[in-house]
Amino acid sequence: MRRVVITGLGTVNPLGHGVREYWDALAAGKNAVAPVTLFDTTGYPTTFGAEVKDYDGAWAFQDQKMVSRLDRYQILGHSAAKQALDDCGVDVAKVAERFGVILGTGIGAMTTITKEQRTLDARGPKRVTPFLIPAIIPNMLSGYFSIEYGLKGPNLSVVTACATANHAIGEALEIIRRNDADLMIAGGAEAAIAELTYAGFCNMKAMSTRNDPTASRPFDKGRDGFVMGEGAAVIVLEEYEHAKARGAKIYGEVAGFGQSADAYHLTAPHPEGEGGYRAMRMALEKAAMTPDQIQLVNAHGTSTPLGDKGETGAIKRCFGDHASKLMVHSTKSLVGHLLGAAGSVELIAGLMAIQEGVVHPTLNQCESDPDCDLDYVPNTARKAKVDAFVSNSFGFGGHNATLVVRRVEA
Repeated sequence: MRRVVITGLGTVNPLGHGVREYWDALAAGKNAVAPVTLFDTTGYPTTFGAEVKDYDGAWAFQDQKMVSRLDRYQILGHSAAKQALDDCGVDVAKVAERFGVILGTGIGAMTTITKEQRTLDARGPKRVTPFLIPAIIPNMLSGYFSIEYGLKGPNLSVVTACATANHAIGEALEIIRRNDADLMIAGGAEAAIAELTYAGFCNMKAMSTRNDPTASRPFDKGRDGFVMGEGAAVIVLEEYEHAKARGAKIYGEVAGFGQSADAYHLTAPHPEGEGGYRAMRMALEKAAMTPDQIQLVNAHGTSTPLGDKGETGAIKRCFGDHASKLMVHSTKSLVGHLLGAAGSVELIAGLMAIQEGVVHPTLNQCESDPDCDLDYVPNTARKAKVDAFVSNSFGFGGHNATLVVRRVEA
């Protein structure tokens, strides 16, 4: 089996414009949750979120006209992908036909859809932008990035709600393993902090109504729903011998990928985390690793009452006695829930834990919950050697995707 490693990273998210800024904020326990400014939240029960501030992304586009023609999520995703491409340092011209792209989104172009619907209502059909369709079809982030940078390998998109980014990375892994490509750009992007999206999530009572910076509190007894974030995170996956031959920096190896379906409910997770358990078990089996070889789980950890309880049970079932020795943390407690970009922004957190020997905290751990009784690295970062970690992403519709990543010794 061809081994697959990670040789490039990029992100734009509420904690940072770039991996170093993002990581330094994570390690310091900085909280990105604040009042929403992207639209008027008057009348909404949830008024807080985690926004990307002061970023236009124009630097990443060769064709500057496209910045005004694409949706916000596409601009963020394109920027993160360009960072990852630059970071990996490969000569694209030499590998173009063996270099593919899988970039996904959970919800997509909500800001554009909302804006153009208003235009249609107020001014009629002839005033709707001719760029509407390229801005809203979910595959265009992958398609346009390949056009701008000449990547001619496998090109597709994944849409599995909040499991999107992990599925994109897992499928990119399998493409390289079966020798259809040597390099893949993979990850997710989201910009769903918009009127219509917030109304929908509020009315289904999925988001926290605490409306203060401590609203995202995964695994805490007082959790009452997730806090929406936005942004993008993208990685470059590369066949190991290919990366070694060109002297690439290697952040870690994607050793295993597991996926499953709850087959239970449109939005609620299985109460015992049954699908998440099977995804974790499969990922470990694919990696040929035992539970005691894992030090860290980057949990899906959304701060919902049912989700966190079910994931805790799934981790305990999968890891057995070793579960009590694991560090389990939730990046969403600092950066919010990036929906289709959640898995990739969290994978970068795990990779940096391997590189830096620091595990970022789970914030807002105020009161312990007897149903959530693992080591969640509460409130303060911890120095620890991480050789391998598990990253979980679970989505509405019962989609589950788990990645196992390990250190690559020089």
